[in-house]
Amino acid sequence: MDTASVKSIARSSGASNSHRALEVWMPGWDAVFGPPRLSEAERQALGPLLRTRRLMVGEAVFQRGQSASHLVAVVEGAVGLGVATEGPAFQLERNVHGPAWLDISSAWLGSGHVQDARVLHAATLLELPVDGLRPLLGRFPDLRERMMLAMARAVQNLTGTTHDLMAKDAQKRLASWLLTHRSPSAGHDVALKERKREVAAQLAITPETLSRLLRQLMSAGLIEVKGYTIRLLNLGALQTLAHD
Repeated sequence: MDTASVKSIARSSGASNSHRALEVWMPGWDAVFGPPRLSEAERQALGPLLRTRRLMVGEAVFQRGQSASHLVAVVEGAVGLGVATEGPAFQLERNVHGPAWLDISSAWLGSGHVQDARVLHAATLLELPVDGLRPLLGRFPDLRERMMLAMARAVQNLTGTTHDLMAKDAQKRLASWLLTHRSPSAGHDVALKERKREVAAQLAITPETLSRLLRQLMSAGLIEVKGYTIRLLNLGALQTLAHD
């Protein structure tokens, strides 16, 4: 069964909060769990547990305080984390583009989600129940190790983000963001996959401030902006700026 067929199954489930267990392995799931590729035995054990949801822009993935029983990942698309206010308003704090874990901790702690999550770009979500996963970790040491590494990466990323917000001004945070979002296959180019407001939210600044900072970096000859691509013209200067 191809990816389109899997998506069709997920959409046919009706309401956005419905789930469907799939007996197929969807492309992108391996990337969520991280390299190396899961063994066939691990796939067969995880397959019956995995559930997917296909949500459209603006739909809620989960809410603050909602009881968490599943690990949640974004396979495709993008989901924003932040604070939902009355009506459609949503205060975006950071976004997660698939394939990546969206919330890998709340279910283990048996607590509620600490942020609201809403879809930014049509997304396919993967959900894995902790109660079903827990016995598998004893049977598959490699699976246990990769889950521990995934949680360690999540903690490290959040620690780095917190440090940047506390210790760096907006221009330094932007320089760091540009350096970490370089495409490995595109040399010194940064392909903008997010809207300006989404990038600004990650940097804890307004879209207007982001535009001003980009203009400053362009005037200094450090970057060049062409459409949805930012070319880094002086990596050394950007690295100095990011770490000063």
